[in-house]
Amino acid sequence: MKLFLQSHAEVVTGVLSGFDRLVLRGSLRLFVYAKGLLKYLCHRGIKLKDFGVHSRELSDRIIAASLTPVEQAGRAVIYLPGSQDRKEDLAREIAQGDRIEEGPICVLKTVELCRSYEVSGNRQSRQIELRPRQRKCLHLYHYLIHPVFGFMHVRLQTWYPFDLQVCLNGREWLSRQLDAAGIGYVRERNCFTQLDNLVVAQRLMDQQLHTPWQRLLGQLVRSIHPVSKEFFIRWPDGTRKLVEYYWTAPQTEWATDVMFSSRDALVPLYERLVRHGMTTYGPGDVLRFFGRRVKSDGQPWSNFAGEITSDVKTRAEGVRIKHRVNGNTLKMYDKGNVLRFETTLYQPRDFRVFRRPEGNSDAPPRWMPLRQSLADLKRRAQVSQAANQRLIEAQAAVQTRQPLKELVATLCQPVQRPGRPKPDGTRSRPRRFRALHPLGEEDAQLLSAVSRPEFAQNGLRNRDLRPLLFSQAPREEREQKRQSAAVSRKLALLRAHGLIRKVPHTHRYVLTEFGRQAITALLAAGNANTLELTIIAA
Repeated sequence: MKLFLQSHAEVVTGVLSGFDRLVLRGSLRLFVYAKGLLKYLCHRGIKLKDFGVHSRELSDRIIAASLTPVEQAGRAVIYLPGSQDRKEDLAREIAQGDRIEEGPICVLKTVELCRSYEVSGNRQSRQIELRPRQRKCLHLYHYLIHPVFGFMHVRLQTWYPFDLQVCLNGREWLSRQLDAAGIGYVRERNCFTQLDNLVVAQRLMDQQLHTPWQRLLGQLVRSIHPVSKEFFIRWPDGTRKLVEYYWTAPQTEWATDVMFSSRDALVPLYERLVRHGMTTYGPGDVLRFFGRRVKSDGQPWSNFAGEITSDVKTRAEGVRIKHRVNGNTLKMYDKGNVLRFETTLYQPRDFRVFRRPEGNSDAPPRWMPLRQSLADLKRRAQVSQAANQRLIEAQAAVQTRQPLKELVATLCQPVQRPGRPKPDGTRSRPRRFRALHPLGEEDAQLLSAVSRPEFAQNGLRNRDLRPLLFSQAPREEREQKRQSAAVSRKLALLRAHGLIRKVPHTHRYVLTEFGRQAITALLAAGNANTLELTIIAA
C-alpha cells in the first residue's frame, strides 16, 4: 500500500481502514437443532401435539413485550406488506422528520421466510415428530440510534427458534466516537470525505475490535426481546440454566478508504484503475489477493474446486469492480473523492486462525479454519485488511497519463551502460544492451513474469523466474546452470533499461517506479482489443 500512496502523494490526503457493514446473528443454540428444542419442550412439559398452540401464545407474548416500550415512547409501528421495501430509507426519513438523536426510531413489521419448525406425521413410525422447515413468520425490525453504535437495526424472528440479527455500520459507529472526542469531519452516508485528525480517527476505529460484545449485545436483547429471560432449562441436578444467545458474524465488510484532495483528482485515475483491473488480473491474481497459493505459472492448483469471477458494474455513484472467490468478495469503487477497497467475508472457513480446538483447552494451538464466532472477529479484520492491501499494492503501477509511445520510447532502443570501476581507478569497457520488444512473445513473457503481484512485496530472484520462463525443469546440473545464466542476462537487460533495480546486499530485484508504470501500460495494451484502443485514442 505504501507504493500506491507514494505514487499519488500529491493528491492523497489520508487513508482510513475499518469495519463498514457488520451483520451479527444471535442464536439460541439449544433451539437450533430439533433434538435441543425437544429437550426444552420436554423439560417444560409441553407435548408435541400442543406445540402449535404453545408457539402461537409465545409468539404473541414476544410481539407484545417487544412493541410495548416503543409504543410507550410514542414511536411509529408500521406494517410493510412487502419484505423488499427499503426499510432503512424509511427509518432514516422518520428519524430526520421527528428529529430523533437517540433511542428508538420505529418498528417495521413484515412477514419473511425463516428457518423454523413444524410438527408433522411420520408414515413409517406412525407418530408425529418435530421437523425443521423453511416457513414464513412475522419479523420485527427495530430501528434505533444506539448511544455507542449510532443508527442501526435489530431484526427479531417471532417464531421458534427466535433468531436475532443485528446490523450496524463501523463508519456510523466512528462518527459517534469522533463526536465524543470533539474531532471535526465531513461525512457522506457511510463514508468520510474529510477528517481533521486522521491519526486519532484510525486509533478510534481500531478500538472497535476490542468492544465488549457480550455486554452490549446482551443489553440489546433485554430491551428488544425481554421474553428471552424466561428461556430456562432445568438440569438433572436441579439447577436452572438460562438459554443465552450465541453470537456469530455471517457477514463482515472491511473497507480501506483512500481520500483524495478532490473528485477531479480521483476520476481520471479511477478510470485507468478499472481498465487495469479487468484487463490485467487473471484467476491466479485474484486468488493471491485473498492470500491463496497458486502454481508457478500463476494458475490455480488442480485441486481448487471453488469459483473465481470478476465483473464490472455501473452504479448511480460510479463504476464498481468486484472479484469473487467462493462467495467472498473484494471490491473497488469510488465514492465522491474517496477510493474504497472493500473485502466482504461470507465464507470465513477459507482462511485460517491460530487457536486451540473448541472443547479442548489443553490441546496446543494450531492453524485451524476461521469461524463465524465473534471470538475470531479480530482475525477476520486482519485477513480482510491484508486482502485490501494486496489489491492496492497491485494497483500502484497505474499512475500516469503519459502517452504510451513516449513512456516506452527508450525501451525500444539499444542502451549502453558504463563500465564497472576497477581497483586501479580505471573502468571496464562499456556494455551495450539490445532494445526490448515489449509486444514480442519472449519479452512480453519476461515483463509479465517480473510484474507478478507476489513479487511486489519482497522482490524476485533468479530462481523465482526460472520456472516462469522455461516450460521444462532442468534434468541435470548443466541444464540448470544454462537456465540460470539465461535469466541473469535477462535481469541485466531489464536493469540496463531501468525497469528493475537490485536490492543492496541481497540477490533480489524489485521494479522501479518507471518499470511499474511502463510494464503495466504495455501489458494492458497487449491485452486490450483493437476496438478498445481505438475508443481510447479517440
